[in-house]
Amino acid sequence: MTDRKCAVSKEETVNRCPRILLAAGASGSGKTLITCGLLQALRGRGLRVTSFKCGPDYIDPMFHARVIGTRARNLDTFFTDEETTRYLLVRGAAQADISVIEGVMGYYDGLGGNFVQASGYDVARVTDTPVILIVNCRGMGLSLLAYVKGFLEFQKDSRIRGVILNQFSGRRYPETKKLLEAELGVKAYGYVPPVPELQIESRHLGLVTPDEVEGLRDKLGRLGQMLEQTLDIDGLLALARTAPDIKNNRPSGFGSGLLPDMDSGISPMIAVARDEAFCFLYEENLELLRELGAVLKFFSPLHDSELPHSDGLLLCGGYPELYAGRLSENCSMKESIHRALEGGLPCMAECGGFMYLQEELEDMEGVSHAMVGALPGRSFYTKKLSRFGYITLRPKKEQMLGTDIGEIRAHEFHYFDSTACGDAFHAQKPLRADGWDCMQGSSSCIAGFPHLYYYSNPEIAVRFLRKCVQRKREHCESAQSR
Repeated sequence: MTDRKCAVSKEETVNRCPRILLAAGASGSGKTLITCGLLQALRGRGLRVTSFKCGPDYIDPMFHARVIGTRARNLDTFFTDEETTRYLLVRGAAQADISVIEGVMGYYDGLGGNFVQASGYDVARVTDTPVILIVNCRGMGLSLLAYVKGFLEFQKDSRIRGVILNQFSGRRYPETKKLLEAELGVKAYGYVPPVPELQIESRHLGLVTPDEVEGLRDKLGRLGQMLEQTLDIDGLLALARTAPDIKNNRPSGFGSGLLPDMDSGISPMIAVARDEAFCFLYEENLELLRELGAVLKFFSPLHDSELPHSDGLLLCGGYPELYAGRLSENCSMKESIHRALEGGLPCMAECGGFMYLQEELEDMEGVSHAMVGALPGRSFYTKKLSRFGYITLRPKKEQMLGTDIGEIRAHEFHYFDSTACGDAFHAQKPLRADGWDCMQGSSSCIAGFPHLYYYSNPEIAVRFLRKCVQRKREHCESAQSR
């Protein structure tokens, strides 16, 4: 590819940022499988590729990352305003030859299922990205033209520039391609035949994680080779190059480097849990912490014997319920975390991390396991989604982030609940009257089921790191006085 890469000029204007968005009519249409296969095919051509996932999903980007060899990112127009969304796209796409964005649910499905905000369409609109509609053609003949026509015409600026026919016969494809292009004026970019041997299994929070898929590298390689034969990849690259330039205006209030009112001589060390049990991390959150001056040290509550020396702790979500026995048996790790939190170590814990810090965790079979015990409560399996979806958080009580921090955008997605969810914040569903109290809070900790998106309110990261810097400074002064 000879086009200039996505680069930022001194005026902070992107010269070129080739990109496409892969959408579908509904979940389960093959978006993730085809996205991963296309990423593999592009990588096979020697291109530098970056990827994004629309919406708050954690697992799909893990599969992207296995293909592109670096962390994938999220774009979400509920979490961030339009300027910030464009900024995150351009920042994530730096030095890439092409960016592939995977949509969320059905193309027009946004807040509450009845609004386009936070939909794949909304991301395409905000970022001015050409869209390929993936059509699951199983059980359809000529009706697929009516299906595609509906998506093309539902919004005048649908941005749908082409289609990929999934679960479709190569024998029928040439004739159907002619019909689509003649009747609807939309380009067909290929088909994907049924490939049951390459499908990825699901569980209660979506797909299984990449580490659990046997022979994943081989599957992705075979998928990429197949799509080289069945998709018009040259055409998709040409379409990506038609995407307009994007101005990379840095959102106001986003400082570069450690904030002036923090001690620039101290870089806080943040311990970040990351392993099979704790794997739900937004790359953008970590990047913001690094940009503000933090040094991140990853560790495993499953495999390591104790918490590494640090000035702060992040415990993210994941699947602790699947590893409850092993987490419980790692007593030295639990004890080291308990001691650290009891001693005032600043901590933010989300969903699975929150469950781990409580006294007990009931696994999928109803067996209770002793956890860290730094927070009161017992988590238990409910067999259904609890408080599912986007929320806006507002502080109710004094805690580590302060009562004046303002709104925080977040989401909840869990089949577990707790006997002590907390009441430090109030969660409000967007566009609805539904709301509830949530999150335990203290002067050094916030913990609860909500997953926070730091770019929705960068003060989350700023205030957390201030606490960490303060703790590090106090430890340094204490050591010097001895």
